[in-house]
Amino acid sequence: MNISISRRALVVLAGLVCAGSMTLTQAAPVSFTVPLAGMQQVPPVQTQGSGSANLTYDPSTRVVTWTISFTGLSSAPTMAHFHGPAASGKNAGVKVWLSQKGSPVTSPFKGEATLSEADAKEFAAGEMYINVHTKDHPSGEIRGQVLPPKGY
Repeated sequence: MNISISRRALVVLAGLVCAGSMTLTQAAPVSFTVPLAGMQQVPPVQTQGSGSANLTYDPSTRVVTWTISFTGLSSAPTMAHFHGPAASGKNAGVKVWLSQKGSPVTSPFKGEATLSEADAKEFAAGEMYINVHTKDHPSGEIRGQVLPPKGY
């Protein structure tokens, strides 16, 4: 009888280990790049400026990290944010500051934030965008829709 119980316990334990490893696999961080351009602004901005945001997102912790670089902006950058919820071609309010409030914004800049549960859902659904604001374009000079890879 003891052998039978031990075997069952071993089988159950093995099943739990397998299930746990599948959960860890599904929650692996994902990295992707978001191109930033004036034509993505709403309304579009004529600019020589461009940029990119290298993002890493860990759905298990809801932590997003970024390295954002840009070049050719018409004037000094003043701030950068995640905005949402908004589909491509729509505007929305600020969700997360990407640059430090009140500090100069230089290229490249890095940071990280933990998203709220609601913001994490919007982020994963592609309902956020990155906006780099400048002195000449206070509503934003370059923008890019955050579109995480499908099925991460």
